[in-house]
Amino acid sequence: MDKYTNFIGIDVSKDTFDTYLIGGAHHKFSNNVKGFKAFFDHIPSDCLIVMEATGAYHQQLALHLYECNLSVSIVNALSVKRFIQMKLKKNKTDKSDAKMIALFGQEQLPALWIPNLKYIDTCKDIQTTIGLYLRQQTSLKNKIHCLDSKGVKKGTLVRSLVRQLKSTKKEIKKLEHEMEQLIKENEPEMFKNIQSIPGLGKKTTMLLISATNGFKNFENHRQVSAYIGLAPQHYSSGTSVHKKSRITKTGNPRVRNHLFMCSFTASIHNPQCRALYERIVNKDD
Repeated sequence: MDKYTNFIGIDVSKDTFDTYLIGGAHHKFSNNVKGFKAFFDHIPSDCLIVMEATGAYHQQLALHLYECNLSVSIVNALSVKRFIQMKLKKNKTDKSDAKMIALFGQEQLPALWIPNLKYIDTCKDIQTTIGLYLRQQTSLKNKIHCLDSKGVKKGTLVRSLVRQLKSTKKEIKKLEHEMEQLIKENEPEMFKNIQSIPGLGKKTTMLLISATNGFKNFENHRQVSAYIGLAPQHYSSGTSVHKKSRITKTGNPRVRNHLFMCSFTASIHNPQCRALYERIVNKDD
């Protein structure tokens, strides 16, 4: 990382992105291929380009820069926010944000970004769509139950809701099958090995693989635990403040929800998990 002599911060929005070169100038470009090419002419040599993770808006720009063999870092927006607060900056504009992102990159030297495998990105999109359908499914069930409680058991409205519920369930099954085929084609052994763990089923296995990029971004289980938000967080200060340790709850909440449900089965059928569960329960007593 010490090879970089130039640092560019990028603040990305839906239609445009602002860039700031430390010791240089501020520029604004359109967030499309034309803007990417125009930005390329303003990038000096030995440069680290830093941007925040902003949903989907930064992805095409980051991929374009990566494919041009440029050094790119994508950092957590909360980390940049805390950095700006630490510097006691009060103004917030696209230009000032780009400048602070560049300074963050210069001081913190974040790790280089490597794009996910293509099938992982597809699986993540499928997962978010399934999540949308599951929420819709719950709403439909609640509405049918509400009508039923009022004595409305037949009619056009009920038939419409039932049709929509059946259609939603059908689409969920199609997407789950598509994701399963993608993972089996790319990670057949990993898919099989994870399911061999007592308590983990097919859906949780697919969710774990897609959420962790096939575990390729981690060196050990502690990093995975911290990434998902299951690592314990200790809070104590001096002699009087000693709060109960809890998990950090950062990362993907859907993964934690799935693993929480799996833990019930694991505490019964997995000897190691059962021993851990009993030790923690006895400790609390």
